[in-house]
Amino acid sequence: MKPDLFEAPDYYNLDDLLTEEHIMIRDAARAWVKRDVSPIIEQAAQEAKFPKSIIPGLASIGAFGPYIPEEYGGAGLDQISYGLIMQEIERGDSGVRSTASVQSSLVMYPIWKYGTEEQKKKFLPKLASGEFMGSFGLTEPDHGSNPGGMVTRFKDAGDHIILNGAKLWISNSPFCDVAVVWAKDENDRIHGVLVERGMEGFTTPETHNKWSLRASATGELIFQDVKIPKSNILPGRSGLGAPLSCLDSARFGIAWGAIGAAMDCYDTALRYSKERIQFGRPIAGFQLQQKKLAEMITEITKAQLLAWRLGVLREQGKATSAQISMAKRNNV
Repeated sequence: MKPDLFEAPDYYNLDDLLTEEHIMIRDAARAWVKRDVSPIIEQAAQEAKFPKSIIPGLASIGAFGPYIPEEYGGAGLDQISYGLIMQEIERGDSGVRSTASVQSSLVMYPIWKYGTEEQKKKFLPKLASGEFMGSFGLTEPDHGSNPGGMVTRFKDAGDHIILNGAKLWISNSPFCDVAVVWAKDENDRIHGVLVERGMEGFTTPETHNKWSLRASATGELIFQDVKIPKSNILPGRSGLGAPLSCLDSARFGIAWGAIGAAMDCYDTALRYSKERIQFGRPIAGFQLQQKKLAEMITEITKAQLLAWRLGVLREQGKATSAQISMAKRNNV
């Protein structure tokens, strides 16, 4: 097994824009990826299995809800710290970053933003530590790009609700302990509902034979007359804007994560170009290869600047959905 010799490119001295704490957090995540992810991830991807053994490590580097306040089990970090952690995890594997993004932005974020104090105290500390894993149910078999057309619904049944429907292409679903599910009430208003493992009628079959993100677990969330206490409804916000705000947080993390993947591709290509001998010299000495490498590091540098500025704006509460989408689109 080859050692992980990755060296991060920083063509514009962007580390100067980071605080000492940012660099410490990033370097800790980078060291963990080199030690605990790189040696096992190829086999995990080949076998299409999420390596559950790394969950405690993800928690230890603050990958689960790093910006969640410490009173709820989070690390209380800023948005740039969150981005840097996602960058380093995706440098190791996109599927592992997806697992962490879902836990942070699509499960912990809505509970923190829209949940009751009781819900926050019940779920967030266990999600932050990795004792609980979560999933996010928005996409449906016939309503992927049109979430407003969802047919998953619940009806009032006194002190509880009855949930019916299904969600598809859900990361973490096969082993989730709690799912943040978006469903319509009897007035067609969308609400977030916390569905817990063990509730009768709630099943999570796994999706097999994926061609990408193979080291993450993907599946379905199926609800057949699931009885859920009303105390599991997120009261802080309703309507389609609620799940879309969660997707903003996830897209922010993806914009950073894509940089990590690009960095690894560049580092691998650069090393290979120096080692591969053709016509009596390393191929790095040929202008065509130099052009390709120059284009790669240029795009990475642009992405780094875009993500850093977006992190500043998001920390200030000024980042718009359009700005987040721009960064994700450019960087991915």
